[in-house]
Amino acid sequence: MALARDAKGEDFKVVAIIGDGALTGGMALEAINHAGHLPNTNIIVVLNDNEMSISPNVGAISRYLNKVRLSDPVQFLSENLGEQFKNLPFLGEQLSPDMKRVKEGMKRLAVPKVGAVIEELGFKYFGPVDGHNLAELIDTFQQAHKVTGPVFVHVATVKGKGYDLAEQDQVSYHAQSPFDLTTGKALPSNKPKPPSYSKVFGQTLTKLAENNRKIIAITAAMGTGTGLTKLQAKLPQQYIDVGIAEQHAVTLAAGLACEGMRPVTTIYSTFLQRAYDQIIHDVCIQKLPVFFCLDRAGIVGADGPTHQGMYDIAYLRCIPNMVIMAPKDEAELQRMVVTGVNYTEGAIAMRYPRGSGLGVPLAEEGWEPVPIGKGEILRHGEDILLLGYGTMVNTALQVGAILQEHGIAATVINARFVKPLDTELILPLAQSIGKVVTLEEGCLMGGFGSAVVEALQDNDILVPVKRFGVPDKLVDHAKPEESKADLGLTSPQIAEKLLKTFFPIQELSPVSYNSNQ
Repeated sequence: MALARDAKGEDFKVVAIIGDGALTGGMALEAINHAGHLPNTNIIVVLNDNEMSISPNVGAISRYLNKVRLSDPVQFLSENLGEQFKNLPFLGEQLSPDMKRVKEGMKRLAVPKVGAVIEELGFKYFGPVDGHNLAELIDTFQQAHKVTGPVFVHVATVKGKGYDLAEQDQVSYHAQSPFDLTTGKALPSNKPKPPSYSKVFGQTLTKLAENNRKIIAITAAMGTGTGLTKLQAKLPQQYIDVGIAEQHAVTLAAGLACEGMRPVTTIYSTFLQRAYDQIIHDVCIQKLPVFFCLDRAGIVGADGPTHQGMYDIAYLRCIPNMVIMAPKDEAELQRMVVTGVNYTEGAIAMRYPRGSGLGVPLAEEGWEPVPIGKGEILRHGEDILLLGYGTMVNTALQVGAILQEHGIAATVINARFVKPLDTELILPLAQSIGKVVTLEEGCLMGGFGSAVVEALQDNDILVPVKRFGVPDKLVDHAKPEESKADLGLTSPQIAEKLLKTFFPIQELSPVSYNSNQ
């Protein structure tokens, strides 16, 4: 924006604000490197330094910034040094070139170390400034706007400032459900919920890691969100948080795999997109056994459009040496964690949703791995074939039950794997039944349904196929059940569509709508 402004001869301010957690990201450092090379381009970078992402920040840069925050304020020396020189009787108003160099040298001693580093990169540094002192902020920005070229303003803040409970527990209050303002305790829900997929994943992986020192869990500043806090506390030597640096997380996993370790890279589906090049070049080309665990896959609800995990099926299944699976429930997730940890023939990925599981019984240990590339039949019928993947398997069972009320018998399959697809199971049934339906919680373009259609066409099986998933549109902020209803992905909506598409001549009673289905 600043470069475009200059190219058009316009005059306005450009200010970029970034948190200290994200400052470790490759793009941030690349942009700082670029901006510092543009001495005549006016741009202000504001670093909001609160020592936190969702969880406390990690890494050398965070430790370095923390030292600066805790150091004595010395910025006034650098700000007033020039005036002090001018007041010396033997110098007067003019500073000789030699004395200017002395001034700059003394300034280097006065400015905190991080400021010296930033100034070496081509920025004018201000800070650290108290981000909760309005007068100090205004004064600092007034000075910053007078400077020509790139400016870096280091602002120190406290996450949750102003609410004591949030200041004391900054992790929990990052994204809090409704709670009592006085006590800070969560408001009681109508009924207890089953454990989340993330929690079940974390507990299962921790149990496996206790018995296998080669298992190393890797996260990119998402230890809390991905359910790894228990493993972090219990097995700190088998836990790595690289900060907001997904590309590094994937290549780090590749290096660990090269040396015989069992890296489990746990990243939100939407954020793994940042490391696409590393997945291909550093993992799959070398056929390295890295286990990718994609949290928040599918419709995520309140996290908004940036966090929707819609594209992982499509962007992963086109990569050679990659296995892709999804559990139908939290118990099958436990088995797939074992499957992923034990798989050594290349990369393997497991996608699972945000939120609570279905409430099925869970085993404490002794989980059997899922056979690679093998699905299972959950319901038998001769009229229509329903192929569910991941979270949509339960929806497929509900659709089958609704169709049965109309005298239509459905075969329901839990596909488990989109790659390799269980063609030995699917293709004969598709040919004999003659009507195929695919259900997935991800983008239709290049997704699970596309994989089924490709397999049918490649084997010259020409039968009608109806695909249900997310069309070519962005899913906005809403409750998951609202988004599914908007997309036509509830079981009554799907059943009604199938009745109209495949069985139009039957006498049909209206399909009832239940937002919980």
